[in-house]
Amino acid sequence: MMFTTVFSTHFWRRRPNAVRLIALHFGIARGPNSWAWLAAICVVAAALAPTPVRAEGATITAAKLDASEDGYQIDADIQLQLTVALQEAVRKGVPLYFVVEFELSRGRWYWLDQSVTFTSRERRISYAPLTDQYRISYSGISQNVSSFDDVRRALSRVRSWTVLERGKLRAGEKYDAALRFRLDTSQLPKPFQLNVIASKEWGLSSDWYRWTFTAPGEYKP
Repeated sequence: MMFTTVFSTHFWRRRPNAVRLIALHFGIARGPNSWAWLAAICVVAAALAPTPVRAEGATITAAKLDASEDGYQIDADIQLQLTVALQEAVRKGVPLYFVVEFELSRGRWYWLDQSVTFTSRERRISYAPLTDQYRISYSGISQNVSSFDDVRRALSRVRSWTVLERGKLRAGEKYDAALRFRLDTSQLPKPFQLNVIASKEWGLSSDWYRWTFTAPGEYKP
């Protein structure tokens, strides 16, 4: 029990008030050989430990749904930070799949909300070592960019995404719209899916961005 004795004595001298308060609260007697005393010290140590700050993440800062000649379209801006781990995975030949999900529903006072539509758009990110370029693929279209920062900029913008055909909404009716951006970890190779569980660097997902949309009348160009 040498470690317990040294750690307990050292911690008692450095943080006496915090440990004493916990010990008194739970009726724990001081003693280097007491497991209860060691548990109290561990509680204080955990509380005093610095909280790690996430360097990555996704936040939808703006989104709107407008009627157009082609239907109802989404425009959105996403504040996006991608980790070094994601970049290294792509450069090693692991494609990444990012998904934007949109949901539109109509509230009903007498029952659950009615789902009008739920749709998603996927973007696949890969790397070509021969040309030293990244490829962004979606809806049968591919775009090559020269840097991972260009990838981030492309992912951070959603423009003219048709999510619903014309005539599907009632003019003047209010609807609840919601949008989310995330990394689709289910399409990662199995070893990388284990990393998702062990590391926050792979848990990339925004919160749902919600707003109210009032359907306009028939679109007139």
